[in-house]
Amino acid sequence: MAARKISLHLLRRKAVNLVMLSLTGLCTFIAAGTLLYILGYLFVHGARSLSWDFFTKLPAPVGETGGGMANAILGSAKLLLLAMLIGVPIGFLGGVYLAEFGGNTFAYVVRYVTDLLNGVPSIVIGIFAYTLIVLPQKHFSTLAGGLALSIMMIPIAIRSSEEFLRAVPLALREGAMALGASKSQAIRTVVIPAAKNGIITGVMLNLARVSGETAPLLFTSFGNRYWSPGWEQPTAALPVMIFTYATAPYEDWHQQAWSAGFVLLTLVLAVNIVARMILSRQAVIR
Repeated sequence: MAARKISLHLLRRKAVNLVMLSLTGLCTFIAAGTLLYILGYLFVHGARSLSWDFFTKLPAPVGETGGGMANAILGSAKLLLLAMLIGVPIGFLGGVYLAEFGGNTFAYVVRYVTDLLNGVPSIVIGIFAYTLIVLPQKHFSTLAGGLALSIMMIPIAIRSSEEFLRAVPLALREGAMALGASKSQAIRTVVIPAAKNGIITGVMLNLARVSGETAPLLFTSFGNRYWSPGWEQPTAALPVMIFTYATAPYEDWHQQAWSAGFVLLTLVLAVNIVARMILSRQAVIR
């Protein structure tokens, strides 16, 4: 009788295991299949319209075919550079504080505000940057767009930096201080270098995450069909151009939007792959 109960229990466990394994496999297939479908769809519609002119020429006037998005590619690069210069240092230093000195009430408040900011819709951040910069200056600008993207980068930079710094073994800190280093010296010369690859990975994934944002740029950098000199003028960006061209009634613009979407997604995938390679290398070294 006891042997029969054990046998039934094992059969039931195997059946549950088989069902759950089948469900997880099905969900994985659906997720991977959806991603591959999106990539394939973008490749079919976008890659065929790519040309050298797309990367080197300005948009063609309305009603004319051809042209490119060189100004949008350069504009996106400027916006991401500015966002990185503003958001990454703030996020990194905040992560260092939380990881190394964050055992008090203020640190709890910082973490809570960080998580709250990470959940704020991007369009709200765009309105904030619009109020802060665009309204006083009375014009759109690259600076306003870069600020909006940097605000979105800060909470992710803080949390990723904190997690990678916390992953550094405590023995490294203790060993450095046992050799006579102060806590700040140990952090600067031992802890941060040990977490360097992970922090760089977090920055790259952070850039990939904000590179496709459109809503905050509509309120800040707005757009520009020409080259945008300096940082005080409106500038084109790939996400905004995709939105503008996709909603226009011109077939040639639709093809340009597909091409821009393909380029943007390819760049995001490339950044993600490189970031994963850096992270896996760090894991192997450990």
